Amino acid sequence: MSATNFSGDPTLLIARLIADPQTLDQRLAAATAALDKAGLPLAHAAMLDFCGDVLQLELPGDDMAVLRKVIDEHFAPSDAIIARDVIRVPDVFVSDMDSTMIGQECIDELADFANLKAQVAEITERAMQGELDFEAALRERVGLLEGLEEGAIERCLTERIRPNPGARVLVETLKSKGCRTVLVTGGFHHFADVVAEQIGFERVAGNRLEVAGGKLTGQLVGAITDSSTKEAVLREEVGKLSEGAVSMAAGDGANDIPMLQASTFGIAYRAKPKAREASDGWIERGDLTALLKLLEIRETDWVTG
Repeated sequence: MSATNFSGDPTLLIARLIADPQTLDQRLAAATAALDKAGLPLAHAAMLDFCGDVLQLELPGDDMAVLRKVIDEHFAPSDAIIARDVIRVPDVFVSDMDSTMIGQECIDELADFANLKAQVAEITERAMQGELDFEAALRERVGLLEGLEEGAIERCLTERIRPNPGARVLVETLKSKGCRTVLVTGGFHHFADVVAEQIGFERVAGNRLEVAGGKLTGQLVGAITDSSTKEAVLREEVGKLSEGAVSMAAGDGANDIPMLQASTFGIAYRAKPKAREASDGWIERGDLTALLKLLEIRETDWVTG
């Protein structure tokens, strides 16, 4: 089955998902009944030929909310993308860093070197849930780090910061398909520049910690990279491409929402509820390579070196 079969039909909803194969038949039967009851009958369901665990659903209509609700109720936990047209490899991929491309929140881990992790992590969590103003929360946390030796950053990078499983394979494989890759973070260039090199991103946007006399001053240098900046970076990259360019964004927190909503495919990676709700795709079951499967990229084409 190829996504190209559906090109040009704007009334067709497409969902691709990866769920537990042991219960897939029962789940699909229940989901089909739920869709019928909601007035959104399933036109076709089949496993993609190239991969034994990706189910594609096709439905005439435009009610994405109903389809999303049925998938959540009958296939969770799942990895999925829902689209109104074709699902294809994006021309540009823009991703958040902390808790998306890496498994940590850098500022929380750095704060541990100042014995302030619990205090900073609480602020981080509330900001990512959308309960606090992002810039105010960022400045408050950075202020708490005043006086910390700059060398703690290198130690933190070496000892604490690790890419999430599948991150490098995802990015390098997308690049091999002609996709532009950008890492944009509300975190810091001290971390993001290193992470981008490790994973393979071609551009980095983020905040800069001020350092003086070998110590953090508790201040930032330059403009804040926040949710509006993330969206602006996505739109800037898409604007460099031809009309009809496809974009994909990935994130986990409330400050990723504008970027997720502005992209063709907004992917929530093990995300906070508000970011999950704003997305039209999510990864909750597998690692980041699940996106390659959902984009119909054969494993033999993955870049693993």
